Amino acid sequence: MRIRLDIAYDGTHFRGWARQPGLRTVQGTLEHALGRILGDEPRLVVAGRTDAGVHARGQVAHLDLDDAQRERLFTQTRRDAASDPVERLAHRVRGALGAYPDVTLHRTSVAPDGFDARFSAVWRRYEYRVADLVSGYDPLERARTTTVRASLDVEAMDAAARSLIGLHDFAAYCKPREEATTIRTLLEFDWHRADDGVLVANIRADAFCHSMVRALVGACVAVGEGRLSVADAATLRDAGERTSAFKVLAARGLTLAEVGYPADELLATRAQQTRARREKE
Repeated sequence: MRIRLDIAYDGTHFRGWARQPGLRTVQGTLEHALGRILGDEPRLVVAGRTDAGVHARGQVAHLDLDDAQRERLFTQTRRDAASDPVERLAHRVRGALGAYPDVTLHRTSVAPDGFDARFSAVWRRYEYRVADLVSGYDPLERARTTTVRASLDVEAMDAAARSLIGLHDFAAYCKPREEATTIRTLLEFDWHRADDGVLVANIRADAFCHSMVRALVGACVAVGEGRLSVADAATLRDAGERTSAFKVLAARGLTLAEVGYPADELLATRAQQTRARREKE
């Protein structure tokens, strides 16, 4: 049985998603909590691994229950005939995590046939929050907002962002990894000021390479400060090389907002296509 998990977390005190020996990670924390309920710790497969300090409100993962774990889950909730064991799993994990945890499960559900949290995904959407001299500093939002000591031109930033949309090689905006492709389809990229005055970037792509979102945001902030022109964002992209013309911004402002999947009948096909492409890369 495959179960889908919908997850949210404050990444401030995690060393990223992926389990690492001796370090506190989102994956390790959730697998430990699940293990208290299922008997053995499962291994989670996630839609997108987030770096240290990155937050999520729309993360998705899946786990596969073996026969012993499934029996344990259903036996423990058998007394309550009105309770669905899989749906109740989220509630039980929240209990195992304790009061006011920095990670939670919104819901757990039986995954449709062919569902793979990582390979079935067709896009990921991130948001990035930047406070400038116009918005001011809100200490209550400090854990999920990066502060820039300048008055930023949001219209110029938005124009620069939109110029980057499309299928391109984003090597200039990615931390290089040996034999990994940097070709991505950027589906949406725009900026606006929220009601509290903070600048918010909306960034959606089929996938992201390492540090890509924070680099794209950093280039747009440089445009907003007047250190780069609107045209420079695309010019730097097309040069295809890492540059010191802008800073890669901090993880604290970044949140994984949503992961998109195709219709249920297309999940398996999508997973096969993505897996085959990754193997070629």
